Amino acid sequence: MSNKIIGILALQGDFEKHRATLENTLGAKTMTVRTPEELEHADALILPGGESTTIAKLMNRIGLDTAIQARAAKGMPLFGTCAGLILLSKTIQDHPEQPTLKLLDVTVARNAFGRQLNSFEANIPFQLTENEETVRGVFIRAPFVVEASPNVEILSRYEEKIVGVRQNAILGIAFHPELTDDNRIHRLFLDMVEHSAEAR
Repeated sequence: MSNKIIGILALQGDFEKHRATLENTLGAKTMTVRTPEELEHADALILPGGESTTIAKLMNRIGLDTAIQARAAKGMPLFGTCAGLILLSKTIQDHPEQPTLKLLDVTVARNAFGRQLNSFEANIPFQLTENEETVRGVFIRAPFVVEASPNVEILSRYEEKIVGVRQNAILGIAFHPELTDDNRIHRLFLDMVEHSAEAR
């Protein structure tokens, strides 16, 4: 069993589902992260779904945004789902004023698949390993990537829209893998954490 601790940003949003997936089905160690001091004890961080504007404001208020950026610069693995993908992105289409962590070299569109009433599930092709597999995607007011730099690996598309990306130790997913019984994407992140070369 790994001794790495997976932090889960717990300022807002459904962070408990991530915790249940990691602990109950994968046996990982987790902790909630609400302050820069708590972040120091985590080896990786998940940014869950929620309201991206609210989470960004809360992070900025307590200095957690700069703390995450500092750890990311040293190689800390990060995993953003839905709003977490938005927070990690470099730019938000039509909302350039909204603050982000600017850690993932992509431009995203917010609520790109529609509002809450337009939520849906679908089977999504996903590059989990060298072979493409199929995962179940739960899309709730989901974003998608409208532009990615050449150094960003595209892992998944749905109807030609980019919904999964990876850049070095950062994983960004437009949907909610934590809301299904399939833990393969979380397992992929744990593998990234195990092979992390963060200098601490």
